[in-house]
Amino acid sequence: MLRQISSISQRLNELEVSIHLMRESLGRIENRQIKSSDAVASLEDAEFRTFSQWGDDGIIQHLVREINPSSSTFVEFGVENYKESNTRFLLVNNNWKGLVIDGSEKHVESIKQQPIYWQRNLKAVREFVTVENINSILINNGITGEIGLLSVDIDGNDYWVWKAIDCIQPAIVICEYNHRFGPTRAVTIPYDANCVRSKAHYSTLYYGSSLRALNILAESKGYVLVGCNSAGNNAFFVRNDLKPMNVSSVSVEASFVEGQYRESRYPDGRLAYLSQESEMEILSGLPVVEVKP
Repeated sequence: MLRQISSISQRLNELEVSIHLMRESLGRIENRQIKSSDAVASLEDAEFRTFSQWGDDGIIQHLVREINPSSSTFVEFGVENYKESNTRFLLVNNNWKGLVIDGSEKHVESIKQQPIYWQRNLKAVREFVTVENINSILINNGITGEIGLLSVDIDGNDYWVWKAIDCIQPAIVICEYNHRFGPTRAVTIPYDANCVRSKAHYSTLYYGSSLRALNILAESKGYVLVGCNSAGNNAFFVRNDLKPMNVSSVSVEASFVEGQYRESRYPDGRLAYLSQESEMEILSGLPVVEVKP
């Protein structure tokens, strides 16, 4: 019986590797098609999904191709087991190198057991990212100065952590926004070093910041907003001094996308099928910090 279980487990692992290789190949085909097509009018036109949760892989490929960053190093935190992430396709398709961070020992160990961890120039560390430790995490892992891309997705203190980072100068920054705050408000949840989204509010909707708040922060750091993905959860920023003429900066109003996905839960943990209006009503009674230019 144990031998049979071991054999099944090995076959499942081999199947998973084969699926990942197929996804890589399909992503490369899609990337070549977009590269050889007419100029991309908006980030949405560049979208395709290989390992990203939504169409971010295609957007990243487009921006990297247009900007051609001097550094091919990335940093991504909040990656879980890294099988669904914003930088994995960069790693396997563009031969970039990078650091990924997650607060779960189980997730980090899972990453280290994957073939990609031995095959590619990837480092995974277990850290619960906070304002207080983010710069020391990066410095202690040899990440300083110019890097190609930073991806921030920790479902909570995203605004505050990006604000705190001062030891790196990414060419491209991807940061998750909470579309339920709408396009006009410049707000973020208050900083809590121990913030865990599922504990902050039963609904799991109380996290992150509005797109306008992120844009104010980006401008203060020398970045411009170049768009959002069509799912309505990730915003893309390019450093001012690196933005080419054919990558347009866009306003918050023009780039804002209302989220096209569900995440809400009832107090007992059951999945909730709430309307956009009901989700916004839940957030309306919770404390936020106003972000000023």
